[in-house]
Amino acid sequence: MKIKPVILCGGGGTRLWPESKKNIAKQFIDFGGWTLLQKTLQRIKSPIFDYPIISTNLSYLKLVHKYLQKNKIKKYKIILEPFKKNTSAAILSSVLLEEVIFDQPVIFFPADHLIENTNQFNKSINLNKKYLSKDNIFIFGIKPNSPSSEYGYFLTEKISNNINKVVKFIEKPNTSYAKKIIKKKGCWNSGILLARKDSIINNFIKYQSKTLKLCIDAVHKSKVSNNVYYLEKKSFKKIRDESFDYAILEKSKNINAIKLNIPWSDLGSWKEIANIFKKNKSKYYKKTNVFYRPWGKYTNLYSGKGFLVKELVVNSKSSISLQKHKHRSEYWTVTSGKPKITINKRKFFKNVNETIFIPRGAKHRIENLFKKPVKIMEIQTGAILKETDIVRYKDIYGRVN
Repeated sequence: MKIKPVILCGGGGTRLWPESKKNIAKQFIDFGGWTLLQKTLQRIKSPIFDYPIISTNLSYLKLVHKYLQKNKIKKYKIILEPFKKNTSAAILSSVLLEEVIFDQPVIFFPADHLIENTNQFNKSINLNKKYLSKDNIFIFGIKPNSPSSEYGYFLTEKISNNINKVVKFIEKPNTSYAKKIIKKKGCWNSGILLARKDSIINNFIKYQSKTLKLCIDAVHKSKVSNNVYYLEKKSFKKIRDESFDYAILEKSKNINAIKLNIPWSDLGSWKEIANIFKKNKSKYYKKTNVFYRPWGKYTNLYSGKGFLVKELVVNSKSSISLQKHKHRSEYWTVTSGKPKITINKRKFFKNVNETIFIPRGAKHRIENLFKKPVKIMEIQTGAILKETDIVRYKDIYGRVN
């Protein structure tokens, strides 16, 4: 039996756009010829998968149709939530569709994750689907490459040669605690799930019976048109707004882990996005986009909708002007050297892989006091992303406004 992919595509990407809710959701951002939803749709073209179900909302419907057509996916079902109710309701309502066979394996993909080794990922699915039962749920864990506080974690214990049981979930620990979790061989919680339809339903019967009843009503009373299920509003509105992690995973005693050591990210911060551009810099680099300044140079790597990616190189004993921007904020990730940073009245040093946020209107400066060039990946976000949006206050090269 083929695995039914369910793509969870209703999130708003508010971690990336703290200043405005009107910006495009993360799964639809064009990162230079590709989007995260596009990558997810390409992933499910593997022969191990059945046709997909996409859970989303009315405001994203046109974009979802656009990417289904772009990826030549002709057979699909879309389920539209009338209200955002987090992943618990999205997962349950998707498996309640009659298109999902009662004991069919189902994999739940967030639409905004990047998985770079799909062959190994799909191999792990095939290896573990035989262990699925009417009660258990498998969650994919990623081996951490750093003690990130951006992700949730979980700890496991081995219960057989092939199965690791999840014994504890930890939600976004601080860096110090994350280091301790990694020493205990903890995994990043990817949020990708594998389970049979009957297991999802049985877990809701046991732990969230009220949500189950309301979801059944919303699905059974839904209107269907052109492969789209419009869930019934009255019942769906009463459903509790909570994540599947909180509603089921942290309560169930039958959660198992599929551990992977592959490149993965949910691109939930501009730092992670900067790292992707750094890793693939050669794909975006053009000589015509390199601009030289007295302090060094900058390279425009990619201009997206509402954001601009640059690499700054500040030479030894050099400094950019003390400046501010009226229309943009900036996110810096240090990739080389040890810059001295000024933000308003604060002055401090930063090391490689550390980040700095420059709010719109804040006076700021980068100084390089050492021999090694300072390299910084800069992502600008805002309404106007032009070099003319600079107000200079101090400059060792005499370029004060």
